[in-house]
Amino acid sequence: MTDARPHTPATRKRLYKVGRRHHDYRIRPDGAKEWSRARLPFTRRHWLKWRGVQNPRTLARERVLVDKKPLWWALSLGALLVVTPFLPNSMINVASIFCMYAAINVLWTLIIGTAGIFSLATLAVVGMSGYAAAAANVYLGVPWPLMLLIGPLAGLLIGGILALPSTRLDGLYYALLTMGVAEICRIFVTQLRPLAPTNGSINRVGSFIPEDWFLQRPGLMLGFAGAFVLLLGALLVFRLVNSERLGLLLRAAKTAREDEAFSEACGIDFRRARMYVFLISSAALGVCGAFYAMYYRSISPSIFSLDQLLLLFAMMVIGGLGRSEGAVLGAAVVILIDRGLVELGPLRIVLVALIMGGVTIFAHEGLMGAHQQFRNFRNRKKSERRAVRTEKGGEVMPEEATEIADKQEIYYRRFNKRLRDELKTYITPELIEEHKRAPLGRHTDRLERVLNFFRRGEMPDKYAILRVERSMDRFRILAFSGERGAPPRVVDDKEYRSLSEAYHAVFLLRVNDLLES
Repeated sequence: MTDARPHTPATRKRLYKVGRRHHDYRIRPDGAKEWSRARLPFTRRHWLKWRGVQNPRTLARERVLVDKKPLWWALSLGALLVVTPFLPNSMINVASIFCMYAAINVLWTLIIGTAGIFSLATLAVVGMSGYAAAAANVYLGVPWPLMLLIGPLAGLLIGGILALPSTRLDGLYYALLTMGVAEICRIFVTQLRPLAPTNGSINRVGSFIPEDWFLQRPGLMLGFAGAFVLLLGALLVFRLVNSERLGLLLRAAKTAREDEAFSEACGIDFRRARMYVFLISSAALGVCGAFYAMYYRSISPSIFSLDQLLLLFAMMVIGGLGRSEGAVLGAAVVILIDRGLVELGPLRIVLVALIMGGVTIFAHEGLMGAHQQFRNFRNRKKSERRAVRTEKGGEVMPEEATEIADKQEIYYRRFNKRLRDELKTYITPELIEEHKRAPLGRHTDRLERVLNFFRRGEMPDKYAILRVERSMDRFRILAFSGERGAPPRVVDDKEYRSLSEAYHAVFLLRVNDLLES
C-alpha cells in the first residue's frame, strides 16, 4: 500500500550529501604491459608520482596522479617560455630579471626553509662571486665560459667562511652577523680602487651575449634563454638537496634545533648538515653572481644594497617560506611590480609593502599556502554545519567526516552502529546460558546472528585460543594486534581446562566489547 499523502516540505525528509569521489584524471592501464617508471637523474625520484587504485564501482584497475606539482611546473615554465618571445623588449628584460632573482630566491629558500638558518648574506655571496668572476675576465683575460667556474669557486670559499659561525650562532645573532658581512663587502669593493676604479664598479665584462647584440632584441632573447636555464638549474639543485637524503637530514636538523641531544642520539649531525647547505647553496649562488656580471656586462656595489635584500625578503614573505614554488611566485609578483610598473614611481614600493602586509595578515604560509588554508576553512565550516544537525545514526564525528576520502567508510560505520544497537537487545542471561551449554553446534536465530557478527569482526583485537604446550588440556586466550610482524598479546593469565570453556570465555569477552561499544 502506497502513501497517498502529498510530500510537503514539512513531511519530506531532507537528505544530506556525505561526499563524492575526487575528480582526478584517471587512466586505465593495460594489464598485459609492464608499468615502467623513469627516474630523475642522480635521484631515486620518479618524474611523475602515479599510484595504482581500484575503482569501487567498476572494480577496474586505474592509475591516479598523486602529486600534480610537476605538471604545474611544466605548464607555468612552458607558458613563460612561449609567451616571452612575443613581449616587447622592456618586458623581455623584466622576464630575464625575474628568472635571475627567482633562482637566487630559490637557493635562499634552501638555506632559510630547509636548513632553518636565517642568513642575510645571500646577496653578499652573489656579489663577491660576481666581482671575482668579472675581475678575472677583465684584468686576467679569462674567457667568459670560465667565469661560470670561477663564480662557484668564489661562492664556495665565501660560503665556507660564513658557515663556520653558523655552528655557534643562531637566530637573530646570526642574521645580524650576516647583515654586517654584506655591508663590509659593499664597503670593501667601494674602497678597492685597483680592481674597481669607477665608483667601485667593473665594466666591459665578457658575456655570452655578443657586444653587437647588447640591449637589442636578439641579445635580450639570448639573455632570457640563459636566465631561464639558470632558473632551471637552481630548481634542480633545490630538488636534489631538499628531496634526497641530505634534505631529510637538513629538515631533521631544523626540527631538532631546540633539542641537540635528541638529534645527536638519533645519529643526526646537524652541524655538518649546516655546513653542507652553506657550501652547496653558496656554490650555486656563485654561478648566479657570475651570470649576473655577464648579463649586465658589469657589476656595481648596488648589488649589496639593503634595498635589494629587502626585495628578496618581500619575495620570500609573499610566496611562502620553505617552498620552491613560493620563492618563484613571490619573485614573479615583486619583479612584475618593481620592474614592470616603473611608471608608478615610488608607489610601486608602497604596493609591494601593502601586498606583503596583506599576505602576512591573511595567509599563514604565503600565497602558496592559501589553497590549503582555504581548504581547512571550508572543512571547518562543513564540520560546523554537520554539528548543528540533530540527526543521529553514525559513529563519525563532524570533524572526522571531512578527513575520510572514501565516503563508503562513513556508510559502513553507520550500518555497523545500527547493527550493534540491534544486537545489544539480544544479549540476555538466557542467551548467555544457551551458549554456555553448547558453544558449538546448532543455536537459536538470535544467538546465531550474534555469533556471525563476532566472526565478521576485524583482525585488530580479535580473540584466539592458544593451547598451552606443557599440557594438552590447558588453554589461554590471545588477542591479535592486527599489524604484520607484531605478535599477539595475552589477554590474561587465566587458563581454561576445556576447549568449550575457552570458547565461552571468548564469547563473554566479545559480548562485553559489544555492550561497551
